[in-house]
Amino acid sequence: MARKTLETPSAPPAIGPYTVAVEAAGLVFLSGQVALIPEGGREDGDVSAQTRQVMNNIGAMLGDIGLGYSDIVKTTIFMVDIGDYAAINEVYAEYFEGDAPARSAVEVSALPGGFRVEIEIVAIRSGNQV
Repeated sequence: MARKTLETPSAPPAIGPYTVAVEAAGLVFLSGQVALIPEGGREDGDVSAQTRQVMNNIGAMLGDIGLGYSDIVKTTIFMVDIGDYAAINEVYAEYFEGDAPARSAVEVSALPGGFRVEIEIVAIRSGNQV
């Protein structure tokens, strides 16, 4: 299967020269999402509110392409303060039932737009699961 750009009308607009969602070989890659509100604006609340907005955006985008949280196999979380790890985990855990996906979480010096958290995901189409 060739690389395919996916349409995700629920996605907040890209804030740079990148594709929001790409599929290749049955894997779906969502670019890192920050707490932008799809209809316009941004979530400027605490890291928990930002994490919830990011996860809601990811869920809506996955829904646009016929997938859900259970199809996520890997996430990467970027945070500007490792001290936010517990708060991010608390919100993040609400979105997964059973086995959570593999994950990396790293502290970074800054994120675009001054956001506190960014999450990227890799999902798999169910017909490709092992």
